[in-house]
Amino acid sequence: MRFYPAFFRVVFSGMDAERAHHIGFTLIRLAERFGAGPVLRRITQPSAELRVQALGRTFASPFGLAAGFDKEGHGVAALANLGFGHIEVGTITGQAQPGNPKPRLFRLVDDRALINRMGFNNDGAATVAPRLAAAKKVLERRYRQARPVIGVNIGKTKKVELTEAVQDYLVSTRELAAQADYLVVNVSSPNTPGLRLLQDVRSLRPLLIKVQRTAYESAGYQVPLLVKIAPDLSDQDIDDVVALALEVGLDGIICTNTTITREGLNTPAEEVMSYGVGGLSGAPLKERSLEVLRRVRAAAGESLTIVSVGGVETAADVQERLEAGATLVQGYTAFLYEGPFWVSRINRGLLKLRRNAA
Repeated sequence: MRFYPAFFRVVFSGMDAERAHHIGFTLIRLAERFGAGPVLRRITQPSAELRVQALGRTFASPFGLAAGFDKEGHGVAALANLGFGHIEVGTITGQAQPGNPKPRLFRLVDDRALINRMGFNNDGAATVAPRLAAAKKVLERRYRQARPVIGVNIGKTKKVELTEAVQDYLVSTRELAAQADYLVVNVSSPNTPGLRLLQDVRSLRPLLIKVQRTAYESAGYQVPLLVKIAPDLSDQDIDDVVALALEVGLDGIICTNTTITREGLNTPAEEVMSYGVGGLSGAPLKERSLEVLRRVRAAAGESLTIVSVGGVETAADVQERLEAGATLVQGYTAFLYEGPFWVSRINRGLLKLRRNAA
């Protein structure tokens, strides 16, 4: 199962990053289509000792897949075969959009990182919703207990003006709330012009209140609602967002999204600059993501579910986040470097760490 890093170096390292991602994701989905799911689930199913109660759900493992890998809900059932406790789909927008011009995804192999400026490329909420409904039925049939949880991450359509952003988020909310085990308002991607301005609490308050209300009206019950924040916020801004989350009764915060900084990289500066703008993810984000997690937990107390993401690569990383106050942990970039059995190794490593500590 450790052959993948060598396979990556030989096959994928010289290939356009987005094309490599598409091929890898297609292979995971083909494994599902041609009947490999039962075998994979026997190999990768997390131990019952790893189960976590959060957001009114039982998570089979505290470790899940961050938004960005499956942007359109094409492969939820296939990804579930790999052992993720939850799969966050998206970011999905109210209207279909192609995203930014290619190339828009770049690997920094020496840093085990990515730069992306994908731009929320997706088929739009109305098209994605029935895919998620179908995926949920498949998971409910296959997993009697602790089925993989489906998160849905929503964002602003690029061509919609900021003054109309709330209504645009509500389009996605109406379509997707009933299909989501939890819903995430993404106001922290650097790849949609002006989006991060919505992290200001004066803009964020009405957005969260209206999404919360609309989700309840659409689903007929209270859908857990979280907000995803950037690592580049000041400490005061982080505290303000936490205070707002508590004020309006949010269920949780996801910290963090990608960063616009380029500090401390091993990749030559001229190469990094040649890739242009975009969000940086992966190992270089580890320290800042952990700092934000600790600050959010200190400000929130035990009132919120906190999902930590950014620079997570190993079981030890996941355990460190849990000990620092995370309820759940997500990964994405390391998945591209480590391959399909990465999550299974993390789950086994977590179990070993817990048993050794007992």
